[in-house]
Amino acid sequence: MWYLIFLVPVLIVAFAVVYGYALRRKNMHYWLGSYYFPTDREAPQDQSEEPIDLFIAICDHYEPQRGNLPKPQAMELVNRWCEQYPKLFDRFQDVNGRKPQHTFFFPQDEYQPEYLDALKTLCDAGYGDVDIHLHHRDDTPEGLTEKLVTFRDELFHRHGLLRRHPITEEIVYGFIHGNWSLCNSHPGGYDCGVDQELSILKETGCYADFTLPSAPSPTQVCTINSIYYAWDRPGITKSHDTGQRAKVGRKPPEDALLMIQGPLVPDWKNRKLGIFPSIENSDLHGNRPPTMDRFDLWQSANVHVLGKPNWKFIKLHTHGCKEGNIDMLLGPEMVKFHEQLAERHAKNPQFRYHYVTAWDMYQLVKQAEGNAETRLKIADQSDQLFTAQTP
Repeated sequence: MWYLIFLVPVLIVAFAVVYGYALRRKNMHYWLGSYYFPTDREAPQDQSEEPIDLFIAICDHYEPQRGNLPKPQAMELVNRWCEQYPKLFDRFQDVNGRKPQHTFFFPQDEYQPEYLDALKTLCDAGYGDVDIHLHHRDDTPEGLTEKLVTFRDELFHRHGLLRRHPITEEIVYGFIHGNWSLCNSHPGGYDCGVDQELSILKETGCYADFTLPSAPSPTQVCTINSIYYAWDRPGITKSHDTGQRAKVGRKPPEDALLMIQGPLVPDWKNRKLGIFPSIENSDLHGNRPPTMDRFDLWQSANVHVLGKPNWKFIKLHTHGCKEGNIDMLLGPEMVKFHEQLAERHAKNPQFRYHYVTAWDMYQLVKQAEGNAETRLKIADQSDQLFTAQTP
């Protein structure tokens, strides 16, 4: 048996190589270390007697043309959302009595007035909001600025969407980058072209970015499960790889853009070959509907403003017009999810869930930063929620 002395180390090394290769294929090496070894741990706080408030926002990469779908068919998808969403979800309310919310991040490159006019009606009825989504490649700073400003103004002045910031009065918008490539972050340089994108977003009125997480894409950053501020670093791409966490009582860095991330965790209950964890990246799609098991993983990601751990932010994403996804999002699986949220709250009143939009999340971050003891307030249709914060 002497040969085991040599064989065991060889097998261990071989396993480590294979395991590492498998993780790299899913680009988990970008973020898995940050999950297990976070750099900004908080001292444990006893929350056993406090209610937990969970803010749930569905941020939809809303692409009715699916790239090249003819306009009449795309319009049918938009109309389906506008007709079926109220019928399915009007009976549901969160602990504030608010209906389920859906934020439609509409792509500038698929702009058609009819699509936005229909969504405006749905949003005015109290079911959600519209923000900006953008696909671009081989772009320039000037080209990017022109796209954002033109689309921002079109949404605000022609369609009555977006809003003015209650303090600065500038037109503001939330943002999701198409194909995840914010700040030219794809290693191959695809689907962007502008390294210094954060500054342009900030200058044109972006109140927060909601692109992340992007795993398993190689555009995924090492900062995960965080609400943080990022700023452009001259001469490099992927400037939002790191930043400064939002924290109670701490002033944000000058000229930094707020990044609100969704949950990203390894899912050990759904292993590949019994060895490799799946990725829970808060994506809702036809084969991965929302369930309470997934909800527990989202909650465990503990996305919050430092110093306010009992306010947990659950930002989900989806492609709501994609084939298969639309049937799930406007179907019995989503209905069941809302039913189960209500059942959990009924059994445990300390579990308090809130349906929010992307804009609501931004305002709640500002509330938390401003005062550790602040009372929870959710915006109404006037959007005049806070009066003492800066963007």
